[in-house]
Amino acid sequence: MALSISRRLLCSVASLNSLGRLGSPLSASNGKCHILGIDMPCVESSVSRKDESFFLSCRRYSTTILTPDSSDGSFPSDLLTKKRVSTPEREIGLHQDLVIPVTNFHNEDKGFMCLAGDVFDVPIRKDIIHRVVRWQLAKRQQGTHSTKTISEVSGTGRKPWRQKGTGRARHGTLRGAQFRGGATMHGPKPRSHAIKLNKKVRRLGLKIALSARAAEGKLMVFEDLEISSHKTKNIVNYFNQLENTKKLLLVDGGPISEKLKLATQNVHYVNVLPSIGLNVYSILLHDTLVMSRDAVNRIVERMHTPINR
Repeated sequence: MALSISRRLLCSVASLNSLGRLGSPLSASNGKCHILGIDMPCVESSVSRKDESFFLSCRRYSTTILTPDSSDGSFPSDLLTKKRVSTPEREIGLHQDLVIPVTNFHNEDKGFMCLAGDVFDVPIRKDIIHRVVRWQLAKRQQGTHSTKTISEVSGTGRKPWRQKGTGRARHGTLRGAQFRGGATMHGPKPRSHAIKLNKKVRRLGLKIALSARAAEGKLMVFEDLEISSHKTKNIVNYFNQLENTKKLLLVDGGPISEKLKLATQNVHYVNVLPSIGLNVYSILLHDTLVMSRDAVNRIVERMHTPINR
């Protein structure tokens, strides 16, 4: 961590030194500088007991962190290190409970909420997300496409011309696939496109999607999703306050209120879902997820419910 020198510290050292209450606070020997009993590398010519300009030049530095690349005035670079100041980041996927602040559409403080680590902090696996999304898209296909076979095409059944003597190809019907208006061979028929996916994998996919939004800081918890009126401007004003957000998904615990439906139905970048309908594909389509307290509790309860076999 870079060295931070406070103006108050330096001024107090200078004042004590001038009053004679403290010995030499700064003394250089063998290429080392002793500051209040702490050895630091320095240059002899840059630190002197009689050099009062050193303390005067440091008055403008208060509590800011200084680095050798600082351009605001001169400061002995020997007292500073080139290490960057960094904050430790939370490791993802350790199943640790998360504490997240609770607000509302008016950005009012409503306390905190603890998110279960086995739901909102699981390891991120793209392969599971890919499998769940394929399962969702395949299952929602209608599969109503249909073509007619030769027995279903309308037309006569007589032989168009005699077998021999005409010089033409031999045919027995005009409803064949080679004729205009005829049948379609091996065409699609109504069927289900759904594929099988184990319930454990589906549940894990939803946990991974929620964990990814929580790790990105794109998961917010509201006390409730109640709005004052059904006007669209209420949602638009809140959306404009969000940063780096293109699409917003609101998830409520129970049925969606009529006011919230009317306020969001004309805004294409804001969608609303009940907690029972929350799915992986919808989470991926929206870069910001807002859930009510009730929705979080219902999702956690659903994830902790044993799977029926």
